Amino acid sequence: MITRRTLIKSAAALVASGFATAAYGVGIEARGHKVTRYRLTPPGWPADLPLRIAVVADIHACEPWMGLERIRRIVDETNALRADIILLLGDFPAGHALLRFSTKLEGREWAGELRRLAAPLGVHAVLGNHDWWEERLVQYRRGGPTPAHRALGDVGIPVLENDAVRIAHRGQAFWLAGLGDQWAFWPRDRNWRQAGRKIPYEGIDDLPATMAKITDDAPVILMAHEPDIFPNVPKRVSLTLSGHTHGGQVTVAGLAPVVPSRFGMRYVYGHKIEDGRHLIVSAGLGCSGFPIRFGSPPEIVEITLGGQVAA
Repeated sequence: MITRRTLIKSAAALVASGFATAAYGVGIEARGHKVTRYRLTPPGWPADLPLRIAVVADIHACEPWMGLERIRRIVDETNALRADIILLLGDFPAGHALLRFSTKLEGREWAGELRRLAAPLGVHAVLGNHDWWEERLVQYRRGGPTPAHRALGDVGIPVLENDAVRIAHRGQAFWLAGLGDQWAFWPRDRNWRQAGRKIPYEGIDDLPATMAKITDDAPVILMAHEPDIFPNVPKRVSLTLSGHTHGGQVTVAGLAPVVPSRFGMRYVYGHKIEDGRHLIVSAGLGCSGFPIRFGSPPEIVEITLGGQVAA
């Protein structure tokens, strides 16, 4: 028989468990990170062309959750991986909702730390939706440059926007392509919520124009902040790299209640293979909306393509 005393104890235990879980998600998992490693040779990538990639995504710089000291540690640990190339997948500033719980860091502050990133083949970036949403003037004029773009340019980090560069490596070459953001602009129709429609964000992404910049048969790596473009990515691309989803940010039993993707859980996290094409989605490092992560710890991603790479 369940007594009133037993019921009160059970309720108290449930509340305590909830507080403990929230404290862990805010105070521990949201403030730490790990290194997740992948090793693969996708179709179109030469087995004799080893390439080590370090991926940093979704920093969402703000105090105290992603302050300068933490960004400094991330930069140091990324450099310690001794990657051939470092790729930044967008969303450098904190989103407006997160700023209710934190203090904004200016672009010159977080970019000043990212300036120290170093790799033989360089540091390259694409922009994410929050980079476009940061400044209302950018939304009003429906065009850049964004504050994040300017901040990265000021410290010498190139931003690829529907563009591609050919990079020589170990006597061969590969193409690094960067797609413009797919959620760059807020909806023009302010009544979209009442209409019950999905968020009609407008992007500046142009995959055909990006691919047209590739002028020979060298293998291709594509950076795209949101993974939703993946069904349209041609087999010509050996590997697509994305962030944006935060791995769901909060997951329970492998399920995330909110995933910012029109495909739901399909591209929420990890290494995906469809029709012989390869996608890796990083869980990123920061938070969006609320300063909590649970079941989806922040990460730096290291990817080794091709043959063995000396440590």
